Amino acid sequence: MKLSTWAKKQGIHYMTAWKWFSEGKLPVKAMQTPTGMIMVEEEALVVTAARCVIYCRVSNHSRKDELEYQVKRCSDFCAARGLVSDKTYKEIASGLNDNRREFWKAIDSKPTTVVVENKDRLTRFGFNYLERLLKERGCEILVINRDAEDKADILKDLTSVVYSFCAKLYGMRRAQNKARKAQEAIQAGEPVTERL
Repeated sequence: MKLSTWAKKQGIHYMTAWKWFSEGKLPVKAMQTPTGMIMVEEEALVVTAARCVIYCRVSNHSRKDELEYQVKRCSDFCAARGLVSDKTYKEIASGLNDNRREFWKAIDSKPTTVVVENKDRLTRFGFNYLERLLKERGCEILVINRDAEDKADILKDLTSVVYSFCAKLYGMRRAQNKARKAQEAIQAGEPVTERL
């Protein structure tokens, strides 16, 4: 069968399969015809990705049970595709937080495939940037439900964004007030106390 057909059956992107072929890392026997077409042996349809990881995330502790269901769905997806997952990374954190410990462990482990249930489980914003950058590193993101979104999570993340900006604004205002009071104390010849 053609390499593109084989890649589709394995649930991987054609360019990933082509890169594996050109680097001699394709897990099945394949040959290139004189016309340039790459043909793959049909009997070997199982991919064993040496560095396939699963990443699962929920926004808060009240949804902790959902995390285990997410892991099971991702594991079942991998089994159906013939992918062998090296590790599963689970996390309870906002998708807006760019400092998630388990997320970075998953990315830093240099996987060739990252399996997630929905795009927003990996990140709320900038999924396409992340997908493109990981593809440059030879890593493909497999999304089980590419279009699914959880409205409750989106609302919570929106609230988090508003809260974060309000806290920053309040902190800036507080710092300005402290500086103004210190300046007034200096001009009045009074000692500047540590806490204003």
